[in-house]
Amino acid sequence: MKVDWSKLGFDYVKTNVNIRYEYKGGQWSEMQVTEDEYIPMHISTTCLHYGLECFEGLKAFKGADGKVRIFRMDENAKRMQSSARKLCLPIPTQAIFEQACYECVKRNIDFVPPYGSGASLYLRPLLIGTKVGLGVKSSPEAMFIVFCSPVGAYFKDGMKPIKVVIDRIQDRAAPRGTGDIKAGGNYASSILSGEKAHVNGYSNVMYLDAVEHKYIEECGAANFFGIKDNTYVTPKSPSILPSITNKSLRQLAQHLGMKVEERPIAVDELGEFSEAGACGTAAVISPIESVFDIDTEKIVRYGEEVGPVSLKLYNMLQDIQYGRAEDIFGWTKVVE
Repeated sequence: MKVDWSKLGFDYVKTNVNIRYEYKGGQWSEMQVTEDEYIPMHISTTCLHYGLECFEGLKAFKGADGKVRIFRMDENAKRMQSSARKLCLPIPTQAIFEQACYECVKRNIDFVPPYGSGASLYLRPLLIGTKVGLGVKSSPEAMFIVFCSPVGAYFKDGMKPIKVVIDRIQDRAAPRGTGDIKAGGNYASSILSGEKAHVNGYSNVMYLDAVEHKYIEECGAANFFGIKDNTYVTPKSPSILPSITNKSLRQLAQHLGMKVEERPIAVDELGEFSEAGACGTAAVISPIESVFDIDTEKIVRYGEEVGPVSLKLYNMLQDIQYGRAEDIFGWTKVVE
């Protein structure tokens, strides 16, 4: 097994095995370990036609002490359960989810990038409805899979702020829809605007609420946050995916003595923040350099340097993930 850790991007790299469970007849199977990268599937399987699928994303890190740590897989398990419940899919238990993630890392331990490379092992838990049929209805059968791939450092040349655009060409999610769960359809509905943004030189699209188009929802595939008067502010809406990274950053901000606010944030408030960023599993924090609103032609600038609060929160979280600081919150699980 030879991997050039310095050249890794965010893409699939074949590892040793993946972990699977099947749900049939009202119960989950025993854990299956397989080298097979493919899923045998009937052409009328429900996940292919009606979007009955959801997924998660989390990481494992090789620490400064040589230990491998999985970050907050208990929270990912809870979020997948929420997704499964809303999609009427069989719900993986907490124990099944965590065992699958743990075994996936342990059995692919050689693919965890070395400490200092900036890379990590990305885990992708996937839940799909596997009932064969043509009717639009729930699936009483499912497959739960966890596979992994080493991925490179998000900022290969150091943490750099990104340019963001507000483009109302496309809504990410509707109120009382599936925006608060990690369903594939939410990402499909963002491809058009995302491609347009990239062509025009922007890293992310800032999505607004689908009713009034005046309140900030998400920033690309990540949550948004702003810093104002020693306060960490992040949007609150029933159509926003509850980011585990965002939750962690809020806890760290409170630990630093900052105030934390979860509330609606109007686009007009962007200029009141001293710092702003997008946060998620891939980058932890992507600081925002500027936000350009296509409709109003207004631009808000935060600067080309990473803000001090964003940098501090980023370093604190990475220190816990890589074992450089005590995990006082109990967020990590050491693989033994």
